[in-house]
Amino acid sequence: MTIQSEAQLETSLIERLKAKGWIPVRLADEAALWENLRSELGAHNGTTYSTAEFVKIRNHLEKGNVFAKAHTLRDRFQMTRDDGSSHYVQFMNAEHWCRNRYQVATQIGLTGRRKNRYDVTLLVNGLPLCQIELKRRGVELKAAFDQINRYQRDSFTAAGGLFQFVQVFVISNGVNTRYYANNRSQSFKQTFTWSDVDNKAINRLEPFADFFLEKCHLSKMIAKYVVLHESDQILMVLRPYQYYAVEAITARVEQGRDNGYVWHTTGSGKTLTSFKAAQNLCENPKVEKVLFVVDRADLDYQTTQEFNFFSPGSVDGTDDTRALVRQFNEPGRKLIITTIQKLNTAISSERFNAALQSIKDGRVVMIFDECHRSQFGEAHRKIREYFSRVQMFGFTGTPIFADNSVGRRTTADLFGKRLHTYVITDAIRDENVLRFSVEYMSTSPAIPSEDATARAEREKQLASREVMEDPRRIDKVVDWVIENHDRKTRQRQFGAMMCVGSVDGLMRYYDCFEAKRRAGAHDLKVATIFTYAANEADPEADDLIPETDFPTGNASPAQIPRRDKLVEYVTDYNARYGTNESVMDGGGFYTYYRALSKRMKFRDKKDFTPDAGIDILLVVNMFLTGFDAKTLNTLYVDKNLKFHGLIQAFSRTNRTLGQEKSQGNIVCFRDLKERTDEAIALFADKNARETILVGTYEEQLEKFTVAVHALLELTPTPDDVDDLPHEEAEAEFVKRFRELMRIRNVLASYSEFKPDDLAIESQAFEEFKSKYLDIAQKNKEQKEDKPSPLDDLDFELELIRRDDINVAYIVALLASLNASIHEGTVSNAKAKVQRKRIFDLLLSETQLRDKRDLISRFIDQTLPMLGPDDDVSAAFSAYWIKERDLAFARFCTTEHLEQTAFGNLFGQMIYTGKAPLGDEIVACMTEKPSILKRKATVERIITGMQNLLSVFDEGIGDISED
Repeated sequence: MTIQSEAQLETSLIERLKAKGWIPVRLADEAALWENLRSELGAHNGTTYSTAEFVKIRNHLEKGNVFAKAHTLRDRFQMTRDDGSSHYVQFMNAEHWCRNRYQVATQIGLTGRRKNRYDVTLLVNGLPLCQIELKRRGVELKAAFDQINRYQRDSFTAAGGLFQFVQVFVISNGVNTRYYANNRSQSFKQTFTWSDVDNKAINRLEPFADFFLEKCHLSKMIAKYVVLHESDQILMVLRPYQYYAVEAITARVEQGRDNGYVWHTTGSGKTLTSFKAAQNLCENPKVEKVLFVVDRADLDYQTTQEFNFFSPGSVDGTDDTRALVRQFNEPGRKLIITTIQKLNTAISSERFNAALQSIKDGRVVMIFDECHRSQFGEAHRKIREYFSRVQMFGFTGTPIFADNSVGRRTTADLFGKRLHTYVITDAIRDENVLRFSVEYMSTSPAIPSEDATARAEREKQLASREVMEDPRRIDKVVDWVIENHDRKTRQRQFGAMMCVGSVDGLMRYYDCFEAKRRAGAHDLKVATIFTYAANEADPEADDLIPETDFPTGNASPAQIPRRDKLVEYVTDYNARYGTNESVMDGGGFYTYYRALSKRMKFRDKKDFTPDAGIDILLVVNMFLTGFDAKTLNTLYVDKNLKFHGLIQAFSRTNRTLGQEKSQGNIVCFRDLKERTDEAIALFADKNARETILVGTYEEQLEKFTVAVHALLELTPTPDDVDDLPHEEAEAEFVKRFRELMRIRNVLASYSEFKPDDLAIESQAFEEFKSKYLDIAQKNKEQKEDKPSPLDDLDFELELIRRDDINVAYIVALLASLNASIHEGTVSNAKAKVQRKRIFDLLLSETQLRDKRDLISRFIDQTLPMLGPDDDVSAAFSAYWIKERDLAFARFCTTEHLEQTAFGNLFGQMIYTGKAPLGDEIVACMTEKPSILKRKATVERIITGMQNLLSVFDEGIGDISED
């Protein structure tokens, strides 16, 4: 049977779209694209535009980047027409999203840095708002994702940046289909599969096109469900379960006054879903006020910033309840974001009754984020009694059922009908959250075999707080963490949290970490926070995570010892990070809490520097619910947890990121195995354990062994890779070795991992890795217009990178090699082995490959000239500076750049990490390019600067440069 080609897939899709009302249009080049836009915009606005008028529109459309253009799309443009009248141009009707004009085009060709042709473009009112990239069946879907990234880099800025108006990308190989927002900062892991309301995935292109690409639905997704994330300046698009939840809430408000709740698993983006629901409800003219209600502990810096972007002043981070009451009475303010604490205070205090009279009987809708809070039941009753026409909706990742209610009312008791469900097994299947790797580390002595009663009593004694918080046990746990932390966090590429059973236990942990740091046992950056409020007295009463009360004023006499201890720890924090935080009162405490949240999330940012991060955040209850940081991958647990508390805590670690973050790591220093199984059964089902948990070390070893056998069947030795007959065979080798790398990445996070346990020797693995990298490099250097099966593969080179193997490491090896060379004939064999190891590293380590020729020349030409007492590091440093200066001078000569001015610009790029502007580069040139050649010249110079930076300044390590 003939495999459907990419062209046939495209033709089939076009026919399907035409049947759905999309009008085909041929747009061969940039001129045709603009002329079509002029015609379509005129028709949409019920007019025609003269050449002069369209020039004004075009100038307006060409301004700004992707994010600015997303605002332009949603705004109207006021211009003065040729006859002097004022006219507003609407680019898209977002209120009545079906009332737009729809076209489909194929193979639009634009030339930027390179000429590209785009597979299928969906245009709304002449603007390209959805771009579809197709690959033939059998091709990995990421190849289409990478293709769009190349378009963004090479040609989306052409034609005045018209393709920067794209809101949604769709990628498909016919069998699998994904969509995602126009956001270059996201990875392939953050592309989404569409599904039906019951979470059944719609993977094939045909049914996906019937549903998602139906013109009204696509318009609605763009108008209502693409979020402009102001604080990060990026576009986000809701996933299908988020869409269905918001739609269900919107329909419930339109059709009646019933309440409801949404169960979306922790980590699936409930805050975004609930916020979008609140935003959409503000458009309902029958609703007077929409309240988005969060717990104060969840109102971190970024959430506050984002909400205030949408509705200025909507979040007041203080305890001033009067500000909330004022917002209730502002006629122009429809959306209010507040905390459950302030809302409760407002309706409980008689002094606010008069001010709230005007809204008490109004149509108010309240949306509660994380509605499982332990004290919410009482607040819920007060709200119902106070507002006569209130309609309430709750979001939770871990509902309260009868089994985990522990004497409290269930979520259904409070909110009624469940409107949509998306459990953790759904999220793992859709790759929206990660699985967990759970390890149980015993810190208790073995219990001798004895009768059941005596054994139970002994187990109870060993689990007592006195034993668990014994300094000797804590010392053992801290030593284990110090020894294994880098393994768990991939050399601190990720961050970690540690939760403990009580404030007293936390203080012992912190003091132990700090004492060992001062003694030189580690350099981990440990920070902590805990409340000195009274409710921490017995935090493990029911092994759930209690609601945490923030201090509201000065400490009481009973609280002063704990507060002073926290002050001591915050002093350490201030000294480490150069800050001036204070926790002497409630306001300062909350400011410090938000600063910690921001610093823990700093790893998520591109400009993150290790010195500014926190390696381990020590907590009792804070941050275990509601806190999200993609680069947090490990939770150390020395605390009794169960049911929703356990799932909430574990789920701090399972946000998706890239290939390197393969699972959330949980290390339990208490026996929580049965409780973990119980929680999984409650919030997924009794058979979900294998779906949610990665498995044991032994199970992963077995998977690795199977993968090794598959590799050796194809290529018994590394040398056999050279004899593979064609690129199809090379592609098969890449797939099999890549699977080996993926499993090894998981194995390396286990504390018991030893390379000797693997079914392949380390040397053979490294040699196979070199062959793998050779193929990746060869494919990278091939011309893009030469098709290859290797183009369709993701080499996932991030799994190979090791930051500890850098130039400084090689220099240290060179010093040892130099010593061996001069030790005499006895050491010749040793020197030979050392030399081979160095060259193997230059071949196998991705961060050294572009430096290989330079280092090889030093070894061949300079090292033989050094004596036994010469400083190899100083010689290499001098050599490196000389080569860098020569390369820089050659680059300036080739590109006609004035060296001093360009050197300053290059130094600025190193300092800021940002490429210079085109005008800044042109100002450094001794021969200015023509207007037509300017853009290509500037891009070529920026690429050259980045190459110089990559070769001479990145991955260097600590080598002296005098």
